[in-house]
Amino acid sequence: MTDTSLNIVILAAGKGSRMKSQKPKVLHELAGRPLISWLIESAMQLNPEKIIVVTAPDMDDVREVVKPHSSVIQHKAQGTGDAVKAALPALEGHKGDVLILLGDAPLLAHDTMQDLIDARHLDNAGLSVLGVELDDPYGYGRLVPDKHGKLARIVEQKDCTEEEEELNVINTGAFCVDGARLKSWLDQLDCNNAQGEYYFTDLPAIAAAEKVKTEICISYDEDEVAGINSRAQLAHLESVVQHALRQRAMDNGATLLSPESVYFSWDTELGQDVVVEPNVFFGPKVKVANNVRIKAFSHLEDCQIAEGADIGPYARLRPGADIGEGARIGNFVEVKKTRVGKGSKINHLSYAGDGEIGDGVNIGAGTIFCNYDGYDKHTTIIGDGAFIGSNTTIVAPAKIGANALIAAGSVVTKEAPNDALYVTRMKPMIKEGWVTSFQAKKTKK
Repeated sequence: MTDTSLNIVILAAGKGSRMKSQKPKVLHELAGRPLISWLIESAMQLNPEKIIVVTAPDMDDVREVVKPHSSVIQHKAQGTGDAVKAALPALEGHKGDVLILLGDAPLLAHDTMQDLIDARHLDNAGLSVLGVELDDPYGYGRLVPDKHGKLARIVEQKDCTEEEEELNVINTGAFCVDGARLKSWLDQLDCNNAQGEYYFTDLPAIAAAEKVKTEICISYDEDEVAGINSRAQLAHLESVVQHALRQRAMDNGATLLSPESVYFSWDTELGQDVVVEPNVFFGPKVKVANNVRIKAFSHLEDCQIAEGADIGPYARLRPGADIGEGARIGNFVEVKKTRVGKGSKINHLSYAGDGEIGDGVNIGAGTIFCNYDGYDKHTTIIGDGAFIGSNTTIVAPAKIGANALIAAGSVVTKEAPNDALYVTRMKPMIKEGWVTSFQAKKTKK
């Protein structure tokens, strides 16, 4: 009986040296999410018994990101074959399929992975390899078929004959292998090459020597199988992801007035009949309910917006901003870790940080919450229906009661009771003719 169990090995030990980066390659991000997290999400849809991530010794950060999946260490960088060898202890006893994936190819879809697994079970094959058809295959290893259409060998560009150079199906680096044969085949790899490395791509030739077939599975989507080795390639796949996220938002009922100018994070959630104006940035963890309008040049991250709210233009919602139903956050307003109640308004040039703002509150222009004393953050609480006059400074911790009115220009340092008028202003001092006299003295001097 065929063993259909599945383990997945993801090779993620690349240093990202060609990207001129100190960060491991697989931790670079698309739409605010590490490359390897994209791949793991797709792989999880296959319901594998386990996912094993191969890392370099100094990649604690990668091992942390991929949890709860297990990690193993490739102690010395000696090629892809050696990397898979590092996973053998975690695969011990597994006789089913082993899917080998590259951590820097983040957009591989789970249905393509399944096609690769299915190909491995065709015609008693021992392994299958995923290829992609390119218009210009120069620089890539070619998949050379035999007369029966099976894979005869993989030939690198520098070793291609003129005939092989004409082939346009190249190796993507994704394989599916019979787990019962994997260790035996890996043990036969050698490093007799210019780089002194063990190449997993030698497995088809080893299998052929044992009269075991290798099936070719072909993808026709170059972006789906693309690996990332440079900042330019990262930018290209970012554009691919952004296009897909914008399309998803519009398919789900949002209107994007200028789709190409809106940046989404991978987990952005927009409700129906949301309108997003040009040049809006969505950072991670943003949830927007129905019938919200987000005006141009606004920046949102780790926040939630209730139905019917109006945001921007030029608004900034920072982590913890919770905007209530029908509330309005206007131009050049910044909100951080503050709940803004139903129907409340902060229309312009204000900062609300670490606060609780009730329903129906009006906050005038130039109002700021002084929430930080240099050591700790403090909370401002404003009751329902309160009116905060323009240019008010609220020194937290502070409490302003329901229906209270804070006069423009006040500095709030004491509690304002419900229904109270709170005024703090100096008595005006007026000296008539003072300016002319002052200017004359300065001019003479």
